[in-house]
Amino acid sequence: MTSALARLKFYATQPHECSYLPDEQATTLFLDPSQPMETELYASLSEAGFRRSGDHLYRPHCQDCTACVPARVPSVGLTLSRQQKRILKRNADLEVQAARPAFTDEYYSLYATYIGTRHADGDMYPPNQEQFNTFLVRNLPFCFFYEFRLNGKLLAIAVTDILPNGLSAVYTFYDPGEERRSLGRYAILWQIAEAARLRLKAVYLGYWIKNCRKMNYKTEYRPIELLINQRWVRLT
Repeated sequence: MTSALARLKFYATQPHECSYLPDEQATTLFLDPSQPMETELYASLSEAGFRRSGDHLYRPHCQDCTACVPARVPSVGLTLSRQQKRILKRNADLEVQAARPAFTDEYYSLYATYIGTRHADGDMYPPNQEQFNTFLVRNLPFCFFYEFRLNGKLLAIAVTDILPNGLSAVYTFYDPGEERRSLGRYAILWQIAEAARLRLKAVYLGYWIKNCRKMNYKTEYRPIELLINQRWVRLT
């Protein structure tokens, strides 16, 4: 972390139940919430492994565990697998457009269906409107909702932050009835292509956890870069 970032104030939570690894306790480090979330600051902290949730920037700060590894995919040089090529072909009929974060019945209905179907065993269940707004609907200049539509029907939303150093994939929710399309994976492929179009260097995917099955998909994108000992290391 640079000297400028080292002067910032951070606060650590008390140990709490880990959302990803059973029988583990987690501690989270948060940037002082009184610190304005400026785009350049956010970009610098993303280089150090921080993520955004609502109005907060955070990263894991567990004393006895280093399982959460920040991951990003370079926007140039992606090697597509057979599965990824099929996913691109299946979703070639979708239209994507950017929108400002907002609460609408259409957005929330899709979100609630997704959480109720795909994450009923997680800490975001049951969904509610306040949760949706606090987590995703923030008035931040760099945040966008990318809508994925088929003949006008909303199939997915990729909540994405556009930063000087890349796109940060904050969250994606989609129609669980369209399982064959692999919309979550397609949203990542689309964001990688969009980062390349915008001449940004990477898509930040959050944390990869080796022993968490739900995180395994992140290493399907190659090359991938992992933040190890404060250095981004490329795996091909």
